[in-house]
Amino acid sequence: MSRIGNNPVAIPEGVTVDVKDNVVTVKGKLGELTQNFDTVDIKVEDANVIVTRSAETKDQKAKHGLYRSLMANMIDGVSKGWTKELELVGVGYRASNQGQKLDLAIGFSHNIVLDIAPEVKVETVSEKGKNPIVKLTSFDKQLVGQVAAKIRGFRKPEPYKGKGIKFVGEEIRRKAGKSA
Repeated sequence: MSRIGNNPVAIPEGVTVDVKDNVVTVKGKLGELTQNFDTVDIKVEDANVIVTRSAETKDQKAKHGLYRSLMANMIDGVSKGWTKELELVGVGYRASNQGQKLDLAIGFSHNIVLDIAPEVKVETVSEKGKNPIVKLTSFDKQLVGQVAAKIRGFRKPEPYKGKGIKFVGEEIRRKAGKSA
């Protein structure tokens, strides 16, 4: 029994949900998302989306809660949007952007220039005395997470000094250095 999968997803004002042949399209003020839900039945009733299993197979039981969460993330994304913030910790680490190009100076011999997908808005904040922050905003939660993970993968935070690219609010497990 999936407890999460049984909860209905509320549809806020300004969001429309269309279901045709297991393909769900969600439209809102921020954009439009489409997803294929193959092993569950999706119904729209009274400003709620209800995800049900058509059979009690192991595969459908496993995906019931997942598909309900994906549906909720799609609806939240087109109505409110999703944001991820990355912090560059290290001496001389800088970030800047020109449109959809993100330029990172993170201790390599060259700067890393990354083209960001057009669905994701990128913004860099650099204040004197504080670490630079890269803000990623989009209506697609999966895409924001994927882009953030790719940026973080260039220089993951290391446990001895804590240098690297980390999510804002992420705790890094620190290790003691060499014993004298």
